Amino acid sequence: MAAFPHSFSSRLLTGWVGGCVWYLERRALLESPHKFMHLFRNVNKQWITFQHFNFLKRMYVTQVNRILNQQVKPKPKPVASPFLEKTSSDEAKAEIDEMRPLSPLSPSLSIKPDEKQLIELESASTIEGSIDVGKETKEEKQWKEMKVHLDDLPGILARLSKIKLTALVVSTTSAGFALAPGPFDWPCFLLTSLGTGLASCAANSINQFFEVPFDSNMNRTKNRPLVRGQISPLLAVSFATCCAVPGVILLTWGVNPLTGALGLFNIFLYTCCYTPLKRMSIANTWVGAVVGAIPPVMGWTAATGGLDAGGLLLGGILYSWQFPHFNALSWGLREDYSRGGYCMMSVTHPGLCRRVALRHCLALVGLCVAAPVLDVTTWAFPVVSLPINLYISYLGFRFYKDADRKSSRKLFFCSLWHLPLLLLLMLTCKQRPGEEGDKENAQS
Repeated sequence: MAAFPHSFSSRLLTGWVGGCVWYLERRALLESPHKFMHLFRNVNKQWITFQHFNFLKRMYVTQVNRILNQQVKPKPKPVASPFLEKTSSDEAKAEIDEMRPLSPLSPSLSIKPDEKQLIELESASTIEGSIDVGKETKEEKQWKEMKVHLDDLPGILARLSKIKLTALVVSTTSAGFALAPGPFDWPCFLLTSLGTGLASCAANSINQFFEVPFDSNMNRTKNRPLVRGQISPLLAVSFATCCAVPGVILLTWGVNPLTGALGLFNIFLYTCCYTPLKRMSIANTWVGAVVGAIPPVMGWTAATGGLDAGGLLLGGILYSWQFPHFNALSWGLREDYSRGGYCMMSVTHPGLCRRVALRHCLALVGLCVAAPVLDVTTWAFPVVSLPINLYISYLGFRFYKDADRKSSRKLFFCSLWHLPLLLLLMLTCKQRPGEEGDKENAQS
């Protein structure tokens, strides 16, 4: 009987196989060839099983060598959050010291001393390199407060105060001052414009201070100074205070107490009513329209010292103009407002958003007709303002019917030039004091 020189178990297994072969040869003379071939296949399967044992042994040795090679590589460091404090290098080294290579699994698979020293040197250099790379990546991802240079501060504060919106507020206040009856007082006009501008800057800055967590979720507002960390919240509040206090003082003592009270009330209405309502109810749009309607009334009260029908008419025109302007703007920003968590008509009540815009486009026609009735303008004003009012009403109707971005953009861009042109026409057709006296004499 032949024997393999590998081990005793293999020799024993081979002898058993040989006995089986001798037994099959003996039975081959008595049984059919088909049954003989069937039994011989079973024997071959047992022989293949022995070959599998050798294959598994080789796989085990290969896996052990692979584990030993992987022990040399350092453990990858988890990505640290930029808002967490940077760990010290001593702690990092202490963690790496705990990750020493494990002892070999089998004495027969031990590594030579020279190879061990080489592997230790390579692992040490790899660990040191990983520490340096970890330090660089953590320093890059570490949150750092942006340093503000004096040259950049005016631009940052201008964006904090929404300088374009402030310019629109000052222009409507100036229009109200110029449309008021009586002589034009330049010092009073300058004080009114400056005080109104400071009050608007304060209100816009406080508004941005309150809305930082929500502005960061919107593409339209994610680049604002407080969201990007260009200035600290303390600096923003300090700037708002430095604008609000002198602004209200100028309007109260430089102009008259009624104008100062309106300015203070507008700051409160914008920051404490309109801003929180944006996340609670669609009524914020109507409150915001009142905020935008007060500046021309302030200009009227600054020039006349009182509040009458002419000032309320100017406020009504600004009130109605804001609905087609803002509703068309918010229609294209519905996804942004929804992402920021704001409760806008365009998001929650899209049909009402379009209907309100159309109603107030038509209301502008009636308000322009009421201007000469209240002796604010001549009767030429309703005639010359009718084309632009009909055009914005047509665009409002298209926005109501189509309800798409194209119609909303057309209505929004039309509102940008409609208001300045309408105020300019009002100034051109203003009722002069002499004409008003001639009218009274003719009636008498």
